[in-house]
Parts: sequence; structure tokens; C-alpha cells
Amino acid sequence: MNFPLYIAKRYILSKSKNTAITIISFFALNGVIFGTLALFVVLSVFSGLREYSVQFTNDFDPDLKIITLKGKSFTLSDEEENKIKSLKGVKVCSKVVEERVLFYFNGKEQVTYIKGVDSLFEKSNGISKNLFNGQWLKTNTVQAVIGYGISQKLSIGLFDFNNPLEVYVPKPGKGQIESEEQGFNKEYLIPVGIYAVSEELDSKYVFVDLGLSQELMGFQPNQVTGLEIKTDDQSDNQTLIEELKKILPNKVAVKTREELNSTLHKMLNTENIAVYLIFTLVIIVALFTLVGALIMIILEKKLNLKTLLNLGAEIKDLRRIFMLQGLILSVFGGLIGLILGTIIVFLQQKFSLIMINENLAYPVVFEAKNLIIVLLTIVTLGFMAALIASSRVSKQLLD
Repeated sequence: MNFPLYIAKRYILSKSKNTAITIISFFALNGVIFGTLALFVVLSVFSGLREYSVQFTNDFDPDLKIITLKGKSFTLSDEEENKIKSLKGVKVCSKVVEERVLFYFNGKEQVTYIKGVDSLFEKSNGISKNLFNGQWLKTNTVQAVIGYGISQKLSIGLFDFNNPLEVYVPKPGKGQIESEEQGFNKEYLIPVGIYAVSEELDSKYVFVDLGLSQELMGFQPNQVTGLEIKTDDQSDNQTLIEELKKILPNKVAVKTREELNSTLHKMLNTENIAVYLIFTLVIIVALFTLVGALIMIILEKKLNLKTLLNLGAEIKDLRRIFMLQGLILSVFGGLIGLILGTIIVFLQQKFSLIMINENLAYPVVFEAKNLIIVLLTIVTLGFMAALIASSRVSKQLLD
């Protein structure tokens, strides 16, 4: 039998004669339990908030997006398009044209993005399921789908043929502009649908037919600003990116959904790390209490330790007793906290105990990653705390 482990378990199970030590040990153990519970629950909440925030971009952005490295657009031949569509892992490849333009309606104006899309665009993302009102646009028409924020700002209704939405796109070139026709390409649009995703995205885009946007921009039929690709769930994006770059060498960059929303992901990661550090500090404070309790137990068991030393036990074995005792208490408290935290997370998922508003429950997600992070944190900090406390055992103390 492992002698230090046996003695450590005996000390944990036996009741101390000193009431103060019992109370301090109780508070230390409860501090570890509730600190672990709080850390796990908060990490689960942030996982839920991350999933909730990212779901908007998942519905709006493609798995991969091809953009030009130089200028605003690039040409795509039929051969290149067919090669891309035949790649393993590519489910949908949609051509798009984006540009910042001026929209005008009934005396109100707004500068935002027009996005020309082809018939495959709906299949490359989940935009159609986010239609708040109306329907998706038809190809080869002047129909448009606008964001909820744009419709509110310009007070636009749907299917208003008497009051169309005007779009103005600056013409490329030099020289003095003497009339509206010289300076802008103009078109009248009929809004037929309104999408609602998030406050930012709802004020960003007006979707129109690809051919119409190319005409407004003065583009050729094979000229686009980007390609949006939907991939298979099993596909290796990195391999696919390399294949795409070979088909379109030296003229495009390929970005993943995460790279398209790098600012959002950096913000979420920073917040997650900050919260983790704050609640880890709570656990550290609780473990300091455990260190104090272990030191008091060492002083209480001084005569027992001296007897063990006289019977042949080494100082390192005596130190291991209290190191193991502290580690066992930390791990035990951590496991209890994780079990309670897991129960709370599942109850919130199933019964929506805490609500943000009457329609939206606080999002939480159970992730094994969070479980492992919290457990490793407790084991590491518990070991360090036990090591600090056990280092007080020395020959000088027992003489």
C-alpha cells in the first residue's frame, strides 16, 4: 500500500479535534466546489453566446469566399467555373457582385451595399430562411430583397410599383460631370422581400439579380467581385483552398467563414479568456484558504509526524501526505462542482430557467472542452496549493 496516500485518506476522513480547522477546511472545500461550478457555468454560457452570435453569420456567410487580390473584380471563364464546381467537396458555387452605392426613396437616401446574386445564391447559405416578409427575388428582373434596417430607415414597403427604390452607381472615368446621367448609372428596383438577421447585417445589403448589378457596375458577363462556395460537411477546407488557388492562380484570395468574421471571433475569444481568468482567480482565493487549512493540520499533527519520522519515515514521505491530501480535496471539490455545474447547464437547456427576455432564454452549451479546461485548471492549481502547504513540513518543524 502507498503509505503517504493511506495516511492522507485517514486525515481526510478523520474529524479534527480543533473546531477552527474543521470550519476552515469546510469553507475551503466549498470555495473550490462553488468556484469550479461558477467557472464551468460561465464558460458554458459564453459557449452559448458564441454559438448564438455566430449563427447569424453562419446563415449569412458562405463556407468559403473567393475575393480578388487586385482591384474590385476579376474575370471568371466558363472553364474555370466548371473546374471549381467539379472539385470534390464543392456543393454550390455562386457568383456575386458587391459595391457600395446610393439608394434613394421618397426623399430619403442611404449609402450601403448592393449585392448582385445568381440563382444558386440561396443554396450557398441560409439567407432565404431569414426572410422577415415577402419572397426571394427572381432572376433577370429588377426585384430586390432589402434588410429590415434599410426598410425602416427609408420607410420602404413591398411590391410598391408606383414608388420604386432608386439606386445610383458612380460611373468610372475622369472629367467634369455636367449631369446625373454622366455621373451615375441609375436603375429602379422593386423590393419584394425583407430579411432580418442582425442589426448590423439588416442595414448592410440590398440583394438584386447578378446581371442587373453587372450592368450597373459596367461589368462584363464573366466579371464578378467574388465567388461564394458551400462545401460538404466532410470536406477538408484547407485542401480545397489550395485547389481553388491552383485554378485561379495569383489573382484571388480564399477566406473561410471565420476569417470573414475575424473581428467577431477575436472579440469572443478575448471575452472568453478574460472571464476564465477572473473566475480562475476566485478558485485561487479558495485554494489559499485550503493552503491555510493544510498548514493548520500540519501543526495539529506535529506529534504524529514526529512519531512517523522516528519510525523511519522520510521527510519527503511526510510532505507527500499533505500534498496528496490537498490534491484529493481539490479534485474532489472540483468534481462535485463540475457535476453541479453540468446539472445546472442541462436544466437551463431543457427548461430555460433564466431568460434574457420573454422570448429568449440565456443560451448555454455543454461542451466537453469546457469540462476538460476546468478539470485541468483545478488539478493544476490544487497541486500547486498542496505543494506550497506540504513544503512547511521540515526537520526543523519536527525537532
